[in-house]
Amino acid sequence: MTITRPDISLPRGVSDFLPETAAKIGFIEGKIRRVFELWGFSRVITPKLEYEDVLSIGMGDGLKGKTYRFDDRQSGRLLAFPPDITPQIARIVATRLTGWPLPHRISYSGRVLRQTEIQAGHSREIFQSGVELIGLDSPEADAEMIAMAVEVMQSLGFDDFKIDLGQVEFCRGVMVASGLSGEALLDLQQAVSRKDSSAVAHILSVNAVPDASRHEISALPRLFGGREVLDEALRVTCNSQSLAALENLRQVLEILDIHGVSDYLTIDLGETRGLDYHTGITFEGFVTGLGESVCGGGRYDNLTGRYGFPSPATGFTFNVLVLLQALQRRPELEASTTHDFLLFNCRNDRREVLEIARLLRSRGYTTARDIIRREYDSSLEYARRMNIRCMLVIGDESDGSGCSAVRIRDGRTIAVTREQLQKNGLMKFIEESQGDE
Repeated sequence: MTITRPDISLPRGVSDFLPETAAKIGFIEGKIRRVFELWGFSRVITPKLEYEDVLSIGMGDGLKGKTYRFDDRQSGRLLAFPPDITPQIARIVATRLTGWPLPHRISYSGRVLRQTEIQAGHSREIFQSGVELIGLDSPEADAEMIAMAVEVMQSLGFDDFKIDLGQVEFCRGVMVASGLSGEALLDLQQAVSRKDSSAVAHILSVNAVPDASRHEISALPRLFGGREVLDEALRVTCNSQSLAALENLRQVLEILDIHGVSDYLTIDLGETRGLDYHTGITFEGFVTGLGESVCGGGRYDNLTGRYGFPSPATGFTFNVLVLLQALQRRPELEASTTHDFLLFNCRNDRREVLEIARLLRSRGYTTARDIIRREYDSSLEYARRMNIRCMLVIGDESDGSGCSAVRIRDGRTIAVTREQLQKNGLMKFIEESQGDE
């Protein structure tokens, strides 16, 4: 008789995360959350569903086109899965925190869904861990976001990374001064984003643009690098909006010098990302060897006002799955997937083994009891498969101690006394002991 199995596959672009990967994700999120806490940010938890018309208030056209929508049979309104958490924070601030003193220092961590063309390695799910600082319009607030991003990267063990700074008001000022609009303006933005100087020159050759603006536009594709970019930008910039943006960026960089993170910074004044959303400093974080950014954000002073609470704001978010990709095979990440003890009981009476389990957990050790009755070698293989560091054998009278530890990595057996179980540093003792082969 042939058994027909049901189709239990997942939709393309979503995944199950099994224990080892889930542990790594938890490790990364924990590191990020700790930095946010140290900087005084408090966590909120946003809903997985919102009314589509409410959510769309805080989204640009790009995100609106990536939103999953469906009918709510109870209300008759459209529901949506949030494609980004920042608009939800803006709604919460405008409707739930109006009586609270400013500034709001809010952190969050969660998954969002986005409609996307499914390509190799791309997911519809994004794990976001981020912060929003709402109520401060100052260079120090912008610098704080960037310094926090650097600190998170350092806490995760990265040393070869860069934070790429932009100032959208600089680029916006150049575009406005050009007088271009419609398709010509869009073509220019795309050419500048690609750093395509020849395409920029062609656009200038077929459009009427003031001479002063031509110099500004021609320079945009090459205005990236170190601090020297500011000097070059000052030489070619004529419009007041871009000059004010350069002064703002200079002030932010001075504060970042005080934070001691300037070695990690690059500048890109031709960055056009976020022109329809951001209102000042923007930044992205990149790890060497990885083509995709691991974090991004910046100033967005117009968002909370859409929900009836005008307020300056800045923030950023980490893409946890991209961080996971960048951190693969790091020892500290691999260590996050391990557990300390599996308890193997040789006796019929379970009292002693349960007491020892409780004792070890009270000492902070992750401890599981092998409740299934099986052979010693089978339990040892289980411990190895489940990435457990040590199997503690209870009731082992072979050496008179009644308790022994089997180190999984090399199979050595170490006699453990009741007194040693009571002391701190048990795992260190087991790891460093020579034991028996």
